[in-house]
Order: sequence, then C-alpha cells, then structure tokens
Amino acid sequence: MKILIIGGTNFIGPSVVSQLVKMGHEITVFHRGKTTAKLPSNVHEILGDRSQFLNTKSELERLSPDVVLDMVAYTEQDAQILVNTFEGITQRVVVISSMDVYRAYGVILGRESDIVPVPLTEDSPLRSSLYPFREMPNRPLNAPIDYEKILVERVVMGNSNLPGTIVRLPMVYGAKDPLHRLFPYLQRMDENRPVIVVPETIARWRGSYGYVENVAYAIALAATQETAAGHIYHVADAEVLSETERIAKVKELAGWQGRVVVVPLEHLPADWQLPLNPEQDWFVDTTRIRQELGYSEIVPLAQALRQTIDWQRSHPPEQAKQFAAPWLLDYETEDKILSKELV
Repeated sequence: MKILIIGGTNFIGPSVVSQLVKMGHEITVFHRGKTTAKLPSNVHEILGDRSQFLNTKSELERLSPDVVLDMVAYTEQDAQILVNTFEGITQRVVVISSMDVYRAYGVILGRESDIVPVPLTEDSPLRSSLYPFREMPNRPLNAPIDYEKILVERVVMGNSNLPGTIVRLPMVYGAKDPLHRLFPYLQRMDENRPVIVVPETIARWRGSYGYVENVAYAIALAATQETAAGHIYHVADAEVLSETERIAKVKELAGWQGRVVVVPLEHLPADWQLPLNPEQDWFVDTTRIRQELGYSEIVPLAQALRQTIDWQRSHPPEQAKQFAAPWLLDYETEDKILSKELV
C-alpha cells in the first residue's frame, strides 16, 4: 500500500512511519523540513508546506497514494485544503484528532457545565464552545489560535466523495514528549523530596494516557485497514489510573523512597486556585478500535513508563518552570503543610 503522511517528523510521527515500514508499506512523508527526525532510508520525502499543496499537486497525482494520513490538521482550513487537494487522488484520508473535542474537556476548562459521564465513547457529546485554546495565554505546543479539531473532523467526515477515518488521541507520553508529562513528578523524586503533596481532587482524577509507540501502532492500523473508512476511533492505555495510582507506578520504577501525601482542600493556602475543574474525569472507552481493528498494546505499561523515565532523566527540559503541573505546590508550601502535621 502507498501511504502519504503529512507531517510525521515530530513526536508521534516517526513512530508511525516506523510501524508502517515494518508492515511493508511504501511511505512518503510530506513535511516542511524544519525538524531533525531521521527517517528510514527507504522512506521518500517531499518538502513543502500545506499551503503549497496546489503547487505540488502534479507530484501528488503521480504519487497516487492509496491513503493520506494527516498528522497535523489543526484548523478547519487545514482540513478543507486536505480534502480539496486529495479528492480524486487518494482512496481515503486518515486524520489525527484529540480527546479535546468532547464536552468533558469544556467542563475541565470551566467553559461548560454539568459533569459528563465517563468513560467517553466515540459518540459522547462534543463541546458546544469552539476554539478551546483561543483564550489561553500559552497555547499548548504553540497551536494556532483557530485550532479546533471539531471543525477538522466535520470537514473530513462530511465529504461523501472521499472516505475519512478519525483517530482521537489521549495525552501521549514517551521519548521526545514535547510536553514532558512525567517531568513534574520525576523532578521531585530525583531531587529527593520526602513527599509529593497532591490535592485530594487531583489525587482521584482519572484521565486517558497513551504511550507513543502504542498510539503509533493504532494509527498504523487505522491507516492500513479499509474497514476503518467512515469510522472514528479512540486509542489509549487499557489501564485507567487515578493520578495517585499513576504517581505510585512512576515512584516504583524510578526507585523513589518518598511518599505521596493527599491533602484536603482546606489544608491548602487560601490563595491556591486550580485553573481546571478536576471533578470532571477525562478517560475513554477503547473497545471499538480493539474489536474492529484488532488493536492491543505492543508495549506493556511498566515498560512504557520505564522507557519514558529513562528518556526524561537524560533529557530534562531547559526551562523546567514551563513544565510544572499547576496543581503541585512549591517546596516551601509543602514543607509548611507537613510541619503543621495536617497530614
């Protein structure tokens, strides 16, 4: 099968390329040439920007991919360019989306009310408020201000002449994670803090995570199985952990001898505020992709966390404060809480 990947050179993309090459497919990556990811020697490359699709359309037509996998469709315009360009050129498009499309995410952000039941299915209600990052002072991964996966999905799945498949991703962790998801806890452990203080609302919060290699495998299945046409899929770790359970697994693998202390909200400083609503859990049901596409994790959870810990220790972020979890207290405040024997 000939597969054209748009993007594919950042965090998740190289693992997707690797999986598809292992499966024996002919891969071409269309990217801007701004990343240093080393692609396999048998992978073809086309350099360019999405806005240049029309300039390279003759080349894309000659390529005639069976499937186009778009890793970086962030806006409605991105999706429209995708379907306008590849209608009549390819048999199907597969687009990477996010769990942030759900109303539950709007509740977490405090922009929508009423707690949504979990686990979320692919048919759970979507946000009624669009553009989730527009009002954020620091948009995740410098996402464009008009980032909106709901509109991306609507364009892709609404084109009757070009079958589409959507894969909604969880919070992805692993080597080269640009968000350094394990760093806030691992930093405390490696600095030999005796405790990690966690507010009670965060301690019981549950969200869906996915290890990068497992996520990549799921994407590869969605791209290569024709039965995925017209379907939306979740991918996430099978095991859904509370935040304290997740910290406990990291603790064990990291060799930390300290303890996690859960504190009631009334024991926190009066000015402590969390810019999120932890009463809303954010985890998904992954039955569909497991039953329909035969997906299962290729890397067990313990191994995934161990590999992530090893990478994180050797690649600490240059500006650690940017990757601090907003619910964790500074060390001085933690020490004051503990000294008052409130726990």
